[in-house]
Amino acid sequence: MGLRLNWVIVFCLLSNIFLADISFATAEIQFKKEKITLIFKNNKKTLNLEVAETLDQHAQGLMFRKKLGTNEGMLFVFTNEEIREFWMKNTLINLDIGYFNKQKVLIDIQQMAAENSVMRTNIPTYPSKQPAMYALEMSQGWFKKNKFEAGTIFKFNSRP
Repeated sequence: MGLRLNWVIVFCLLSNIFLADISFATAEIQFKKEKITLIFKNNKKTLNLEVAETLDQHAQGLMFRKKLGTNEGMLFVFTNEEIREFWMKNTLINLDIGYFNKQKVLIDIQQMAAENSVMRTNIPTYPSKQPAMYALEMSQGWFKKNKFEAGTIFKFNSRP
């Protein structure tokens, strides 16, 4: 009986440490909000996004989120253009990722499956097919539903 009680105590302590770590990670990192406009042929849409520009923000991304609004997502901004690779560790919702080059032209769209496994080590990755400087994560199916495809451009509403 004493051994069983010890395991219960250890499990509870480890669970509390893990949950505290998750809440600390999600509460600690703040994202700037920004609007961008996507343009493809005669199609134009303004999005409300969180912007990830730092390494910590890139690492956190949309982890632990349970939902995204209709025209909400996250824009990852990098300082250079290269092949980018994303994964979905601790991501609870299926996403689309659109990769944009340094001219802000959409070069690749991929669907990414939610991965809510903390212990899994072989999590799939989603590399861009060409060098990219920006990545836009939206709810899965958003690009197709809104008729945005390769060749779409985006413009920051508040930046030059």
